[in-house]
Amino acid sequence: MRELERTAADFSPALPRRVVVVGRGRLGRSIGPALSAAGVEVTGPLGRDDAPPASADAVLLCVPDSAIVEAAAAYAGVAPLVGHSSGATPVAVLGAADAFGLHPLQTFAEGGAAFAGVGCAIGGTTPRALAAADALARCLGMRPFELADADRPAYHAAASIASNFLVTLEAAAERVAATTGLDRELLVPLVRQTVENWAALGPERALTGPVARGDEETVERQREAVLAAAPELEPLWDALVTATQALVQERGRTPFLHGEVVGR
Repeated sequence: MRELERTAADFSPALPRRVVVVGRGRLGRSIGPALSAAGVEVTGPLGRDDAPPASADAVLLCVPDSAIVEAAAAYAGVAPLVGHSSGATPVAVLGAADAFGLHPLQTFAEGGAAFAGVGCAIGGTTPRALAAADALARCLGMRPFELADADRPAYHAAASIASNFLVTLEAAAERVAATTGLDRELLVPLVRQTVENWAALGPERALTGPVARGDEETVERQREAVLAAAPELEPLWDALVTATQALVQERGRTPFLHGEVVGR
């Protein structure tokens, strides 16, 4: 049976059967229907002005980090289990005896996103809370892994670099490309293949281009073109070239399969 075809009945008693989802942002609007489709009885997503239900098995707060403590206080006593969906905020701030974290390692833009196969950072202040988070993640087809509160800032920073900053980088590429009449849609296959190469080979082996080849003259011509097209991108360009040069040096020291070393 495929993971998505499972329902609540297929999982251990650790799975909360009645869950209140709080927060009408992109994640709240996505995870509520997904849990319901998996057989969990869902109330919500609820907004700030909605009255909390009398009781439930768990409350899942899908609210901004700055609102977590306030929301947890507003829903205190509704359920024995209280969790949040933040990747950066410690689980301990919830203040509940059985508190958990459930952060899908996925981006949720307009239109939602699929949960199947997605990594999910979980945590719990008690074994019961951790088991509930694990069961919730698995019932959605996600791949849960335990994350300590102390590791959350670094974990979330890595996620931001991989996702948020990638969008920022592509926006910069789009800005420079536009000065030549190149549309974004023509950059898309390049970006997709690059990500596929990185996923399959790792950063050192996926790296191509003039910096990787040590072609300093071409890199300097590129820099001049960037300064002419979008001078505000100079610090970003210089930082990226420096970081890429460091990756090239790392590649020269990295052994691969069968003792192969990929050089410049």
